[in-house]
Amino acid sequence: MNGKVAVSPNRPLPAWRSPWLVGAIALIVAVLAVNAIMVYLAVTTNPGLVKPDYYERGRDYERTLASRRAADPGWTMQLDVPEGLRAGVPTTVRFVVVDRVGQPVTPERVVFYAYRPSDASRDFSVPMVEEGRGRYAVRVEFPLIGVWDTLAAASIGADEQLVGGRVRVERP
Repeated sequence: MNGKVAVSPNRPLPAWRSPWLVGAIALIVAVLAVNAIMVYLAVTTNPGLVKPDYYERGRDYERTLASRRAADPGWTMQLDVPEGLRAGVPTTVRFVVVDRVGQPVTPERVVFYAYRPSDASRDFSVPMVEEGRGRYAVRVEFPLIGVWDTLAAASIGADEQLVGGRVRVERP
Protein backbone atom coordinates (compact mmCIF):
# COMPACT_ATOMS: atom_id res chain seq x y z
CA MET A 1 0.00 0.00 0.00
CA ASN A 2 1.28 3.35 -0.95
CA GLY A 3 -0.76 5.46 1.53
CA LYS A 4 -3.57 6.40 -0.83
CA VAL A 5 -7.14 5.64 0.00
CA ALA A 6 -8.94 3.76 -2.70
CA VAL A 7 -12.16 5.39 -3.95
CA SER A 8 -14.99 2.99 -4.45
CA PRO A 9 -16.60 3.23 -7.91
CA ASN A 10 -20.03 2.69 -6.26
CA ARG A 11 -19.70 5.70 -4.00
CA PRO A 12 -22.79 8.00 -4.28
CA LEU A 13 -22.54 11.51 -5.72
CA PRO A 14 -22.73 14.49 -3.37
CA ALA A 15 -26.36 15.69 -2.87
CA TRP A 16 -25.87 18.97 -4.76
CA ARG A 17 -24.81 17.03 -7.87
CA SER A 18 -27.79 14.68 -7.89
CA PRO A 19 -29.93 15.17 -11.03
CA TRP A 20 -33.11 14.76 -8.94
CA LEU A 21 -32.16 17.61 -6.60
CA VAL A 22 -31.07 19.86 -9.48
CA GLY A 23 -34.37 19.12 -11.30
CA ALA A 24 -36.45 19.87 -8.19
CA ILE A 25 -34.64 23.17 -7.61
CA ALA A 26 -35.04 24.12 -11.31
CA LEU A 27 -38.78 23.38 -11.09
CA ILE A 28 -39.19 25.55 -7.98
CA VAL A 29 -37.24 28.41 -9.60
CA ALA A 30 -39.39 28.16 -12.76
CA VAL A 31 -42.65 28.30 -10.75
CA LEU A 32 -41.41 31.29 -8.74
CA ALA A 33 -40.34 33.10 -11.93
CA VAL A 34 -43.74 32.55 -13.56
CA ASN A 35 -45.49 33.78 -10.41
CA ALA A 36 -43.29 36.89 -10.31
CA ILE A 37 -44.14 37.64 -13.97
CA MET A 38 -47.87 37.21 -13.29
CA VAL A 39 -47.73 39.55 -10.28
CA TYR A 40 -45.85 42.13 -12.36
CA LEU A 41 -48.42 41.94 -15.18
CA ALA A 42 -51.35 42.15 -12.74
CA VAL A 43 -49.94 45.30 -11.16
CA THR A 44 -48.83 47.12 -14.31
CA THR A 45 -51.59 46.39 -16.85
CA ASN A 46 -55.01 47.98 -17.24
CA PRO A 47 -57.76 46.08 -15.38
CA GLY A 48 -60.30 46.99 -18.09
CA LEU A 49 -62.82 48.52 -15.70
CA VAL A 50 -65.24 50.84 -17.47
CA LYS A 51 -66.82 52.50 -14.44
CA PRO A 52 -64.66 54.10 -11.75
CA ASP A 53 -67.35 53.47 -9.08
CA TYR A 54 -67.74 49.75 -9.85
CA TYR A 55 -67.70 48.69 -6.19
CA GLU A 56 -70.54 50.99 -5.11
CA ARG A 57 -72.58 50.00 -8.17
CA GLY A 58 -72.07 46.32 -7.39
CA ARG A 59 -73.14 46.78 -3.78
CA ASP A 60 -76.37 48.44 -4.91
CA TYR A 61 -77.03 45.88 -7.66
CA GLU A 62 -80.10 44.25 -6.07
CA ARG A 63 -81.72 47.61 -5.30
CA THR A 64 -80.95 48.81 -8.82
CA LEU A 65 -82.59 45.72 -10.36
CA ALA A 66 -85.71 46.11 -8.24
CA SER A 67 -86.06 49.81 -9.10
CA ARG A 68 -85.58 49.10 -12.82
CA ARG A 69 -88.25 46.39 -12.75
CA ALA A 70 -90.66 48.80 -11.05
CA ALA A 71 -89.90 51.56 -13.58
CA ASP A 72 -90.01 49.29 -16.64
CA PRO A 73 -92.41 50.84 -19.16
CA GLY A 74 -92.72 47.55 -21.07
CA TRP A 75 -90.95 48.73 -24.19
CA THR A 76 -89.65 46.30 -26.77
CA MET A 77 -86.30 47.54 -28.06
CA GLN A 78 -84.08 46.23 -30.81
CA LEU A 79 -80.54 47.37 -31.59
CA ASP A 80 -79.47 46.46 -35.12
CA VAL A 81 -75.70 46.44 -35.56
CA PRO A 82 -74.83 45.06 -39.03
CA GLU A 83 -72.74 41.93 -39.48
CA GLY A 84 -69.27 42.15 -41.01
CA LEU A 85 -68.08 45.30 -39.25
CA ARG A 86 -64.67 46.56 -40.40
CA ALA A 87 -62.31 48.78 -38.42
CA GLY A 88 -62.19 52.32 -39.77
CA VAL A 89 -65.16 51.76 -42.11
CA PRO A 90 -68.31 53.78 -41.29
CA THR A 91 -71.51 51.79 -40.82
CA THR A 92 -75.08 52.64 -39.86
CA VAL A 93 -76.49 51.29 -36.60
CA ARG A 94 -80.28 51.33 -36.14
CA PHE A 95 -82.49 51.21 -33.06
CA VAL A 96 -86.25 50.58 -32.88
CA VAL A 97 -88.47 51.01 -29.82
CA VAL A 98 -92.19 50.21 -29.39
CA ASP A 99 -94.52 50.06 -26.39
CA ARG A 100 -96.45 47.05 -25.03
CA VAL A 101 -99.08 47.21 -27.77
CA GLY A 102 -96.59 47.72 -30.60
CA GLN A 103 -96.95 51.48 -31.02
CA PRO A 104 -93.73 53.44 -31.70
CA VAL A 105 -92.26 55.27 -28.72
CA THR A 106 -90.52 58.64 -28.99
CA PRO A 107 -87.91 58.95 -26.22
CA GLU A 108 -86.44 62.36 -25.44
CA ARG A 109 -82.93 61.11 -26.11
CA VAL A 110 -81.34 57.97 -27.63
CA VAL A 111 -77.58 57.41 -27.34
CA PHE A 112 -75.43 54.65 -28.85
CA TYR A 113 -72.51 53.48 -26.68
CA ALA A 114 -69.58 51.28 -27.72
CA TYR A 115 -67.36 49.83 -25.01
CA ARG A 116 -64.02 48.15 -25.57
CA PRO A 117 -63.78 45.46 -22.84
CA SER A 118 -59.98 45.48 -22.91
CA ASP A 119 -59.37 49.24 -23.14
CA ALA A 120 -61.73 51.81 -21.58
CA SER A 121 -59.87 54.69 -23.26
CA ARG A 122 -61.35 53.62 -26.64
CA ASP A 123 -65.00 53.73 -25.46
CA PHE A 124 -67.24 56.19 -27.28
CA SER A 125 -70.86 57.34 -27.40
CA VAL A 126 -72.86 59.06 -30.14
CA PRO A 127 -76.40 60.50 -29.97
CA MET A 128 -78.77 58.74 -32.36
CA VAL A 129 -80.91 60.68 -34.85
CA GLU A 130 -84.61 59.98 -35.32
CA GLU A 131 -85.37 58.47 -38.75
CA GLY A 132 -89.05 58.09 -38.06
CA ARG A 133 -91.30 57.63 -35.09
CA GLY A 134 -89.67 55.02 -32.84
CA ARG A 135 -86.78 54.48 -35.30
CA TYR A 136 -83.29 55.90 -34.75
CA ALA A 137 -79.98 55.63 -36.57
CA VAL A 138 -76.39 56.72 -36.24
CA ARG A 139 -73.33 56.41 -38.47
CA VAL A 140 -70.37 55.07 -36.47
CA GLU A 141 -66.84 53.96 -37.14
CA PHE A 142 -65.12 51.46 -34.85
CA PRO A 143 -61.43 52.44 -34.63
CA LEU A 144 -59.99 49.04 -33.65
CA ILE A 145 -60.49 45.39 -34.53
CA GLY A 146 -61.70 42.98 -31.88
CA VAL A 147 -64.63 42.59 -29.51
CA TRP A 148 -66.88 45.56 -28.64
CA ASP A 149 -69.90 45.75 -26.33
CA THR A 150 -72.65 47.92 -27.81
CA LEU A 151 -75.53 49.57 -25.99
CA ALA A 152 -78.44 51.83 -26.90
CA ALA A 153 -79.94 53.96 -24.12
CA ALA A 154 -83.40 55.50 -24.59
CA SER A 155 -84.32 58.16 -22.03
CA ILE A 156 -87.52 59.85 -21.01
CA GLY A 157 -86.86 62.21 -18.12
CA ALA A 158 -84.70 60.46 -15.54
CA ASP A 159 -85.79 56.99 -16.70
CA GLU A 160 -83.39 55.20 -19.00
CA GLN A 161 -84.00 51.89 -20.79
CA LEU A 162 -81.06 49.92 -22.20
CA VAL A 163 -80.55 47.25 -24.82
CA GLY A 164 -77.19 45.92 -25.95
CA GLY A 165 -75.08 43.20 -27.43
CA ARG A 166 -71.57 42.17 -28.36
CA VAL A 167 -70.02 42.56 -31.82
CA ARG A 168 -66.75 41.64 -33.46
CA VAL A 169 -64.92 44.13 -35.67
CA GLU A 170 -62.65 42.66 -38.36
CA ARG A 171 -59.70 44.07 -40.29
CA PRO A 172 -60.58 46.47 -43.12
